[in-house]
Amino acid sequence: MSFQSGRPLGHRCSPRFERWRRVLFFRSLWFSISLCGLIAVGCQHLAPEPGAREPPPSSQSKSHPALSGDQAAKARAEGTRARGRAKGTRADRARTEASNQPPLEVQILAFNDFHGHLEPPDGDSGTVMTLDAAGHAAPQPAGGVAFFAEHVRRLRARYRHTVLVSAGDLIGASPLVSALFHDEPTVEAMNLLGLDLNAVGNHEFDRGQHELRRMQHGGCFSPGTCAQNEDTFSGAKFGFLAANVIDKSSGETLFPAYEVRTFEGIQVAFIGLTLEGTRAIVNPKGIEGLEFRAEVDTINRLVPDLQKQGVEAIVVLIHEGGLQTGVFDGCEGISGPIVEIVKQLDPAVDFVASGHTHRAYNCVIANRRVTSALSYGRLLTEAILTIDRSTHDVIAIEAHNRVISRDIPEAADERALVDRYVERVADRRDRVVGRAAESMRGPNAAPPEASGESALGNLIADAQLEATKAPELGGAQISFMNPGGIRSNLEAGPITYGQIFAMQPFRNTLVTMTLTGSQIHRLLEQQFQASKPRVLQPSRGFSYTMVIPRARRPEVEPPAANTEPERPHVDPASMKLLGKRMTMDGAYRVTVNSFLAAGGDGFTVLAEGTDRRIGPLDLEAFATWLEQHAPARKPKLGRIRVVRR
Repeated sequence: MSFQSGRPLGHRCSPRFERWRRVLFFRSLWFSISLCGLIAVGCQHLAPEPGAREPPPSSQSKSHPALSGDQAAKARAEGTRARGRAKGTRADRARTEASNQPPLEVQILAFNDFHGHLEPPDGDSGTVMTLDAAGHAAPQPAGGVAFFAEHVRRLRARYRHTVLVSAGDLIGASPLVSALFHDEPTVEAMNLLGLDLNAVGNHEFDRGQHELRRMQHGGCFSPGTCAQNEDTFSGAKFGFLAANVIDKSSGETLFPAYEVRTFEGIQVAFIGLTLEGTRAIVNPKGIEGLEFRAEVDTINRLVPDLQKQGVEAIVVLIHEGGLQTGVFDGCEGISGPIVEIVKQLDPAVDFVASGHTHRAYNCVIANRRVTSALSYGRLLTEAILTIDRSTHDVIAIEAHNRVISRDIPEAADERALVDRYVERVADRRDRVVGRAAESMRGPNAAPPEASGESALGNLIADAQLEATKAPELGGAQISFMNPGGIRSNLEAGPITYGQIFAMQPFRNTLVTMTLTGSQIHRLLEQQFQASKPRVLQPSRGFSYTMVIPRARRPEVEPPAANTEPERPHVDPASMKLLGKRMTMDGAYRVTVNSFLAAGGDGFTVLAEGTDRRIGPLDLEAFATWLEQHAPARKPKLGRIRVVRR
C-alpha cells in the first residue's frame, strides 16, 4: 500500500486472505496452461500448412478444462485478437489479470466526537443503550481509550488493509486529564492508536486556528508548557483534513482537502471537512481570516479532480450529522442536515462517515452508506469496502457500529499513557467542591423542556450572576449561559472538580457588559435563527415569554403564498427584571462567558456590549458557588414562560 502522507497500514494476512491466495495460485496455473494452448492455435492460423483446417470450437473448449463457459469465451476472444498482434498491450494484460482475482477489501474504522475522553466516561456519557436477550433496552458500559485501542487492534488483525479515521471533534471540550495539557495527551493517544486521518470539526477551533496548526505540526503552547516534557510536543502523526476551510489570504485550504491511499494498485480517496456553520458556533476571534464553504459544493468540486487521477473509490469524512430514533446500529426516522447533504452528493461518492450530533446511526441514504458512531469513543464503525480490481470502483459496502465494551483487556500502552496523566491531575480532579441534593439535567438532555430551560443551566447562570454582581466585580443584574457550553449532567451526591470540569470544559472567562433593553430583546430573538433553537439559560430574577406558533392544519388554514414558516419569538413587553417590566432604552448589566461575549453561537448582539469588565473563569465561579451553597438544590423552572398562539 502507498499513500501521499502518513505511514503504512500493513498487517498480517488473515486466514481468508490465505485461502484466496491458494485459489489464485491454481487459477493462475490453469490460465497459463490454457494461454499456451491459445498461442499454439493462433500460430496455426498465422502460418497454416497446406490443407490445414481451423480446429472446431469443441477442440478449443477441451483445451480449457478448468475454465467456466464465460471464462472460456473470454479466452477464445483473446486468441482471436492474437491473430492481429504479436503481443497484447500492458493494459489488456492488467485487465485480464484483475478479472481473475477476487475483489479487494479495505476496512474503514471510523469514529467521531471523541472530545479527549481518554478515561472511561461516567454516567450516561459512558454507556450505550443496547438490547438484551429479551429485546429490552439496557445500558452497556462503553468507552475509554485503552479499551478502544484493543478493539481497534483486534479488528485490524482481520484484514490486510485498514484505515482508521475520525469525523471531527477529536479534541476540544475535553475532560480535565486532556484539557489541562492543551489536548496534547489525546494527540499522543491517537498516535499510539495509529489514527490515520481526522477531518476537522468545530471544536478543533476552540482555541483558534494557530493552536490547531500546533496540534498538527507540534511545538509548545507556550515555553515550558509541553505535556510530554518541558521541551517539545511532536504533534500529530496523523493528518488533519479541511476541504472547506479556506485561508482568505492565500486561497488555500487550512489543511489538505483530501488524501489518496493506494492498496495493491487501487486508489481510495478520503475527503475531510467540517460543517459550513462552524463560523457561527466558535469564537470569531479564533477563525479570523478563514472561510467555511458549503459542504456539498466542496465535495462535488473535488470528485472530478480525483477521477482524473484514476480514483473511483471515494470516502467522505464530514463533521455534520443527523438524528434517528432506533438502536445504535439502526436507521429509524433519520433526519437532520446530513440527509440533504448526502442526497445532493455526486454519485461517485461511496461512503460517508459523519459526526457532530453525538448520535449513532447506520443508514443507506440515496443509495450510499452513511454512518455515525455516537461520541466519546463508545462506538466504532466498521465498514468493509469491496472494490472491483478492474474498474477500481466500490461494488459493495458492509457496515456495523461496534460497542467499545469494557469486557476485554485494556491496551497496555494506552493504559500507561492515561495513568501517567491521571497521576498528574488526580489531586485537582478529585477535590470535592460541593454536594448536590438531587440530580440535575442540562439543556441538551432528553427529553428537553418545551422552553429549552433546564435546572442545571439555571444553576450555572445563577453562579455566574453571583460571581459578578458586586459593583466592584461588574455590577451584573442578569446572566446568560449558552446551552452548548454545558457538556454533562450533575448527579446527586459529592461533586468533584473533575466533574464540573467535564461539565464546563472550555475555561472561558466571565465578561460583564452594558446592553439596552432593546439589545437584550434582539439577543433573545437570535435564539431562533438556527434550525434548532439555542435557548440561553437565564439567571434568577429575569423572566420573559416565548411565543411558539401553534400547529396549523393545512387543510383548514392553508398558509399564505410566499410566506416563510412561522418561528418562535419573544414578546418584548414580557421581559421583566425582579418583577418589573424592562424598558427598551434602559441600560442593564449582563454577564456571559467570553465565547458568547465575542458573538459565539450566532449571538452577535453581545459583541455590541459596552463598558466591559473581565471576571473570573466560568469554572472557578461555579466551583466557588457550589462550595458556598452546599448542598446545591434544583432551582425552579419557569423563568421562560411558553405560550402558543
